[in-house]
Amino acid sequence: MEKSINVSVVIPLYNEEGNVVELYRELKGVLNREKISHEILLINDGSSDRTTQLISELHSQDPCVTVINFRRNFGQTAAMSAGFDYARGDVIVTMDGDLQNDPADIPVLLAKIAEGNDVVTGWRFARKDPFISRKFPSMIANKIISFITGVHLHDYGCTLKAFKKEITQHIKLYGEMHRFIPAIASGMGACIAEVKVNHRARKYGASKYGISRTVRVILDLVTVKFLLSYSNRPLHVFGLIGMISSSLGFFLLMLLGFQRQCYGIPMGDRPMLMMAVLLIFIGVQFVTIGLISEIQVRTYHESQSKPIYYVKNILREE
Repeated sequence: MEKSINVSVVIPLYNEEGNVVELYRELKGVLNREKISHEILLINDGSSDRTTQLISELHSQDPCVTVINFRRNFGQTAAMSAGFDYARGDVIVTMDGDLQNDPADIPVLLAKIAEGNDVVTGWRFARKDPFISRKFPSMIANKIISFITGVHLHDYGCTLKAFKKEITQHIKLYGEMHRFIPAIASGMGACIAEVKVNHRARKYGASKYGISRTVRVILDLVTVKFLLSYSNRPLHVFGLIGMISSSLGFFLLMLLGFQRQCYGIPMGDRPMLMMAVLLIFIGVQFVTIGLISEIQVRTYHESQSKPIYYVKNILREE
């Protein structure tokens, strides 16, 4: 291992036996050709195929390769978080392990970092994925995320990104929040750039992404928006809900009172009063409990330094 590590390449892997060796050779060729001082962190996210064996062999052949094996599948966000925790480079580059990201784009990202940007994210402008199942939902999601977070990017889902080390040290990831790292970093005042990158069709294996992720991404987006905009002033959220609820309740009360006084309509036997009150309180309680729980989860993890992943072993040259 070179004494001075400038770039750490973090690659989450889950059942990528057909891709990992070819990806390593291609990545290593780019890093050596560009004379980039580096380490490669392969995060094995509980693979059940030959991925574990293959990356162990890569580590034994190349001391620049660090292998982190999870005890089970914790998800891509946890794998990213582990990469950030164990990376030793001044710049961290993340990429997928399915060969769809092109290692040749890494020097472009690093050049943007050298210009003074804190985060550089890839834009798969010529994406090689099915339109209906992958590209179209991604287009809609990118517009929604950009609108809600205020950080306008063409491609939030591209894993090929570069970060300055000091940015990742202050980012805590949960759920499916790895795709929102640029928005979270923007909330820290980071300078963000986006560059067009090459995207290639998958050669081996099957995609790990599906429509089921959409719901989780939307829920995490609500969390990100809350943390970015209201974590220091939650009364602006809860107060607004309270004012709307109180105004609606007051309106219904005035309406029922008017009907009682002017038309003699009894209030006690009408379900509208109780139904309106119950619906208002149940809605407010659910939203409030959900957001407060998000804060409590972070307090629980961060106050105890409790990780969202558990490492089985680490193969690394010291």
